[in-house]
Amino acid sequence: MNNRIQVIWENGPVEGAIEVANGRLASAGIANGQGKAWEQSFCASSAGEVRLGLEFDEVRVAQGARATRVTLNTKCNPFTFFLRDVSREFPIFIPEYGVVVTSPDDMRNYAEIADSIRGKGIVSQLAAIDNEPEESYENACRENRDLVCPTWLGLGRDMRIFEVNYQSKIGYWGYVQPRYHSTLQNVPETQDKSYALYFVIGPGASCRRRITRRLEEGVLPILRSTQSEDEIEYRLTAFATLETRTLSEENLRGSEWAACYPNTGDNMLSAEEKEKIRDLLDREMRGREEETVCRIRIEAVNTGRVPRYAWFRGLRASTDGVWRPMASNYDGGRGFTQFSSGRIFGIHLLNGKSAPDLEMAVLVRPSEKAVYDILIPHQPLAQDRAEKLARQDFDLHLDACRRFWRDRLKKAAAISIPEPAVDERIKAGLLHCDLVALGKEPDGSGLATVGWYSPIGSESSPIIQFFDSIGWHGLAERSLNFFLDRQRDDGFIQNYGGYQLETGPALWSMGEHYRYTRDLEWVRRIQPKLLKACDYLFAWRQRNKKPELRGQGYGLLDGKVADPEDFFHSFMLNGLSYLGIKRVAEMLSQIDPDRSKQLAAEAEEFRKDIRTAFQESIGRSPAIPLSDGTWCPSVPPWTEYPGSLALFADGGDWFTHGAFGARDSLIGALYLVISEVLDPREPATDILLKSHQQLFTVKNAGLSQPYYCRHDYIHLARGEVKPFLKTYYNQFTSLQDRQTYTFWEVYFGASQHKTHEEGWFLMQTRWMLLMEEGMTLHALRGIPRAWMGDGKRLSFDGLRTYFGPVSLEVRSRVGDGVIEARWTFAEDRRPDRLILRLPHPDSLRATSASGDLYDPDTESIIVNSPGREGKIVARF
Repeated sequence: MNNRIQVIWENGPVEGAIEVANGRLASAGIANGQGKAWEQSFCASSAGEVRLGLEFDEVRVAQGARATRVTLNTKCNPFTFFLRDVSREFPIFIPEYGVVVTSPDDMRNYAEIADSIRGKGIVSQLAAIDNEPEESYENACRENRDLVCPTWLGLGRDMRIFEVNYQSKIGYWGYVQPRYHSTLQNVPETQDKSYALYFVIGPGASCRRRITRRLEEGVLPILRSTQSEDEIEYRLTAFATLETRTLSEENLRGSEWAACYPNTGDNMLSAEEKEKIRDLLDREMRGREEETVCRIRIEAVNTGRVPRYAWFRGLRASTDGVWRPMASNYDGGRGFTQFSSGRIFGIHLLNGKSAPDLEMAVLVRPSEKAVYDILIPHQPLAQDRAEKLARQDFDLHLDACRRFWRDRLKKAAAISIPEPAVDERIKAGLLHCDLVALGKEPDGSGLATVGWYSPIGSESSPIIQFFDSIGWHGLAERSLNFFLDRQRDDGFIQNYGGYQLETGPALWSMGEHYRYTRDLEWVRRIQPKLLKACDYLFAWRQRNKKPELRGQGYGLLDGKVADPEDFFHSFMLNGLSYLGIKRVAEMLSQIDPDRSKQLAAEAEEFRKDIRTAFQESIGRSPAIPLSDGTWCPSVPPWTEYPGSLALFADGGDWFTHGAFGARDSLIGALYLVISEVLDPREPATDILLKSHQQLFTVKNAGLSQPYYCRHDYIHLARGEVKPFLKTYYNQFTSLQDRQTYTFWEVYFGASQHKTHEEGWFLMQTRWMLLMEEGMTLHALRGIPRAWMGDGKRLSFDGLRTYFGPVSLEVRSRVGDGVIEARWTFAEDRRPDRLILRLPHPDSLRATSASGDLYDPDTESIIVNSPGREGKIVARF
């Protein structure tokens, strides 16, 4: 390896310092241009091309961590690179900075090197996506992993939930796991160990598995499944209901939030705090007069022409997996499975009567069926209650359950998308989030839980914000109240796993709630808690205003933002904390203008310090090669590290959650854009986006836990539709059960029913449809052009925005050369501009359009000062 290099700037003057890590600068000199170099500094005063020759010794250029890094700390656009990366064949070319680093024998000038690289005809990842057809659901499904996730059935607000699924490894149905949200059901009969209940339908494991699942009507929390065994089809229906009453809004009580929280994963209650509420927990978990019940009906239908046998085995309880059932008794006269205590954990019916045996073969004639019912109370029941439950009418409860969930959807903004794969996921996703939003009805504080974890200020944000988006302001407010109920006396908000970032995101969601509702009375009620939270963040910031932190995160908060024990000056932590304070200033602008101005001024100073730290970090971060032959700086997740952790510039043990770049990508600087520290279109964001896309995406989908990546928001805010759609389709098709629409946490499983991921999917969809930008409202900014195919209709009615409820209907008649849109604003607080994008399915541009201006580049019609109602016609 040659220890000599040359740095070529397209244009001078340029001056700065030469800094070397893990090596030593031996000599430096200006080879072209007027100027000089001395010690660790250089200065070139000429206006043309400048060449700086550098020589190093004591270098580390072998593969491995802590390689020699060189920083050209110039006043404008400082940058860093690994010495071992420098070569004539692949020069370090950063066109945004107008600089090249190459070997000393490279006699080409800057323009020749730039032309040589550009002349290769290779393109960036972003350009490659733009050159491809728009991503589609079908295309994404063809290549991505196809996951199976258990289904959670419940009532909403009630922590008594049932996890159900077939035995995926064995190949038949099924099991039921009663759970108090994250806490698995346990009873004295199992020595207080958690247990699951297993049943079998069909002849057994075979060489093939033919099981399909689908939600009722594609969206409701009622599971339908078919297990095909030759000519016998086992058609399963499962849902959760109440023990004695049908499910309805009036009959739904929910669970006390203070009892729910200890039953959520990684909650932060101490043993002493749990002991204080032991009586409450006993009442809410063990002492309810009305149990929840999982009802399962299996219809074994003979589709053949001769009689065939159907097989059933009833429930067996096990604390140790499917193959090690506990001892239990079966009462064939009543169809009860019971513990030795006499309490019943399952009821079995065959064709409406007690099933005589736990295991049965039933001969079914052609075109006929055997109906096998299993009833599972969440808590084992006494004999008298079980007998009453056995007499309950299945269809009556099913119809009531169906009405209940349909009514929930009717209370939300109506959204109709001309792609069933997305349309169903929006509705199912909302109900998935609703199902695990826990609390006592009708108005107790609520827990917007995230998978089987407790609410988290960061991860609950998209869920709560989507509740507000579809008009569920009451549930959103109740969910926000939980964070205020749990707030410490010093203002700090912390609920999950030692995470220290929750205060800022919780304030952000409160600010979003205010933007949607303009509810000043609510702001007045919570004002003292808002100010305590801001004061806590400012005190935290003050502790970090230390001279030794200049250039290393001066004035930034330091703390843990996720599972790894990383207590650093994280850009995610600081960006979201700044955003929370900024929103509080906005909330108080009308009721306490003096304090509002003070908060806004302090927030702006905070923002400046974050931006300074980010720019300094970019300058210290080694450049990386991009797919088009250019290079750009990498970006660290916090100020203490030089560049992406995954490059190991300073070593470390960074592999976590299934990815080397999990910290860089998932909890890093991408949050600076959605937190309004960086503008989506400024050069620093370009660097951030390119670096992340190159190192940490596949098909523009993030690694490991992709819905932590906020490049989705950046793409849409920049109007980059194809990259956004590449992210959108490839993330949900690979992280979600495509049959039931339930999300996993990561590509390899972890938490089931992960509503944080589902919440961000829903917010991505909301941004596609409506996205605010100051006093401008963008409509259909990110939709696929396929949604505007001939004869298709897209609509939403009452979708909430910062400008009140908005309705839009778009009808495509592109066969006749027309796309027509009608909008309605429900309130007078309308935007200054409405920008409506109407993409033609064949990428044609409109020949004429009503409105004030048509922008062919974005396929958008601009309407200034839109009225309450309006109509747009685009002709092609």
